[in-house]
Formats: sequence, C-alpha cells, structure tokens
Amino acid sequence: MTDLSRASVAETARLVAEGDLTARIVLDETLDRIAATDPGLNAFSVVLADAARDEASSRDQQREARGPLHGVPIAIKEELDVAGTVTTFGGEANSTPAAEDGEVVRLLRAAGAVIVGKTTMPEFGAWPYTESVSRGITRNPWDRTRTPGGSSGGTAAAVASGMVPVGIGGDGGGSIRIPSACCGLFGLKPQRGRVTTAPHPHLWWALGTVGPLSRTVLDSALVYDVIRGSRPTDRFSAGGSGSFVEAAQRAPGRLRVGWSVKPVTLGIKPDPVHVRAVEDTARLLTDLGHDVREIEPHYPDPTAAFVPQFFAGIRTEADAVEHYDRLERRTRETYRLGSWVTPRVTEWAVRASERVGAKANRVFQDIDVLLTPTMAHRPPRVGVLDGRGTVASSLAAMPAIAYVALWNVAGNPAASVPCGLAADGLPVGVQLVGRTDDEATLLSLSAQLEQARPWPVVAHEPR
Repeated sequence: MTDLSRASVAETARLVAEGDLTARIVLDETLDRIAATDPGLNAFSVVLADAARDEASSRDQQREARGPLHGVPIAIKEELDVAGTVTTFGGEANSTPAAEDGEVVRLLRAAGAVIVGKTTMPEFGAWPYTESVSRGITRNPWDRTRTPGGSSGGTAAAVASGMVPVGIGGDGGGSIRIPSACCGLFGLKPQRGRVTTAPHPHLWWALGTVGPLSRTVLDSALVYDVIRGSRPTDRFSAGGSGSFVEAAQRAPGRLRVGWSVKPVTLGIKPDPVHVRAVEDTARLLTDLGHDVREIEPHYPDPTAAFVPQFFAGIRTEADAVEHYDRLERRTRETYRLGSWVTPRVTEWAVRASERVGAKANRVFQDIDVLLTPTMAHRPPRVGVLDGRGTVASSLAAMPAIAYVALWNVAGNPAASVPCGLAADGLPVGVQLVGRTDDEATLLSLSAQLEQARPWPVVAHEPR
C-alpha cells in the first residue's frame, strides 16, 4: 500500500493514471492528513474541502486528455488568485472572493491538479518568517519551536509534513529558497519572467517570481513544465529553454562549480553548519567529476535596486486592497516609510537591477554554477517578528536573505538543495545559482546531488 504522505508528484500522478487510485481517494487522504496535522503547524489559511472534492470527482469522470498533474493535490500561496476565495496576501484587508483563477492556478487545473487550499504567509510576503497578526505563527514540521522560514512558509510546512506532495510559493527576496532550506525541500527560483504573474504585470516589479516547493527535483520540473511561459500582459519574460523534466532526468556533464561562503550582505556571519554544508557539497561535486574550486565572487551591492522595489511592491499591493485600515500596523508603517519611492524612483530601481545583474553575472565568466549557503543562520525560534516594527524586522531578516536576495535583483535562476539534517535535527540547504536562463543546468546538477546524497522526503515526528 502506497504511503501517500511520502508519495511524490510523479508517483501520485502515475498511480491515478494507471487506475491504482482515484483522484477522490487521493484527495480524501490528503484532507485527512491536513485535518490531523495542520492544527499543530498552521500551514493552511483555508482548506477548500468541498470544492476540492468536487474537482477530484470531476477528474475521475474525465477519461481523455488527462494532464501530467491529473489528480495531484496542490496547495497555493495566499498571494495568488483562486476563484471563489479571497486573495488575502496574508492579512484581512481584502474581503471579496476572486472571480477567476490567476493564470498559474488556471494552468495547474488544466494539467489535472486538484487545488486543496491556500497557505499562510506574512502580510504581502514582506518577511522571511511566516508570522502575522491575522494568521498567527506557522511552525516548522521538523521542530515546531522553529520557523519554517518565509514568505512561502505555509507552503513549505504543508509539503514537508506530507500534507500535500507539492505547493506553489513566490520568491521576491528568497521566499521559495529560504523556507525550502528551513524545511528540507527543493526550491528553485526560476529566471525572472519564466512564470507568468498574470493577471498582474509583475510581482514586486523586477524582484518576484512564482514557483513550486517540492520534495524532489523531478516534481519541481514537472510543475514548472506546466506553469512556465509568459503572457502579453507580463512585464518580464525569460529566454528560451527546453523541457525541465528532460533536464532533471539527464546527467549534467562535467561542470565548473565555484563555491564561496562569503555573504553578499556585509556584517553577516554564516553559521558553521552552513559553511560545512557548502564544503561537504563541494567535495561531493568533486567526487562526482566536476571541476570545483573556491572563488571570490566580488558581489555587487544590490541595496539601491532592492530596497525601492521592496517598498514599491508593498505599496502597490497595499494600494489595491479593499480595506487599507485593516492592514497590520507594521505593514502600514512600511507603507509610510516607503513614501519616497515614487514611480520615477521605482523605474530607476528596475533599471538599476539590470546594472546589478550585469555585475553579478561576471562570476559566470569562469564557472557554470555558483555554490553558496542558502541562509546564514539556522531556522530561528518562532516569534521572530513579535513586537518588531519595520526597521527591526528588516534587521532580523538580514541573515535569512544575505545570500539569496541578490539573485532576485539580478534575475538569475537559483535553487536551494537539501543536504540532510544537522545535529540540531533541522534540515540544511545549499544554494546553487545558474547563468541567466539556465534553469536546466541547475535541475540536472540538483538531481545528481539528490541521487548521490538522498534527503528525507517527509519530516520526522516533530519535537
């Protein structure tokens, strides 16, 4: 009997396709796991049980034109539109349900997925810890006293605990990679513009992307092959790329891998656990036949490009909500502190991203892939944001984003790859950064690492 809490996207889809299970059976078991597990984690903000049952039953009645995700339960981060549910952005400022699915959700349904619910996030995804006044604290399945990271922390907790095989998150400054590292998942931030943001023209201007958090590299590739592509309304689009599934299934060849534990952010010191993880991964890559060496990346400072877009992203989303007065006090403070970010400043910052990206990409003149820690610190205890305003919260976020935010500014694909568990019982992840438009190399190399150093697919019984 298959343990569906541990089943991958690929395995779940295969079992349904071959008739071993129905979509409704898979869905019912998923809802049972959510009911049993989520009260201790707070991963879901809403569970769409009745709608999901109807959707799963309709999948079972469908005999032809079944998609690659047929019958697979998927969770969606709060910032994406799901028809009939309120797009809350993690707070209480909206009250009207979305009339239509966002484009990513529409594509998932077209591929046969069953949308089971929406996942928690800090309001507007502003912080790398999933805590809010409205939704409370979301906890790490590996240790409920610790954060799952953020801002896609609800999605990470849902997947890592085995409630769903995959979930959709977003990454405007590390928000796919940080919770993936905290929860032992594979999380690829795609190239800027690889995945549509429709109906919105952008997600936090040049910073944000949408993508899955998954337990295997192949599962991520399967979902990306369904949702990738841009629309005429998208401000950004990525360059051409072949099948991500094919990339995840082929050997990467001999690559030049440069590694560094130097943070982009000055004054941040990486935890020794993360330094060892990078060094161990470098040795493993050498054993796998790659040309691996320590390098000096000469990172550019992304602050002048990142900060205005951070404020502009929050102000743009806050301007669009129905009830501004219901926003959290910290969010309203952030809105006021960003009043200097006029449209002219925002456009300057978007152009500055291009300049930062050009400097950051000089590292790839001599290497194919950059290896770094994903985060500087270990997952901290929950309550990171308690009582903190915008400035204090920003300082608390620095160790989480010290290695990742640059690549949102530059636009490059970057992935957090699990390395197993540390002595503290929590997962460890390292970051692989690729050339512009080169998700394929990251998927191939990550799959090779996954095979050589398998990672736990579901969190053990939490402490």
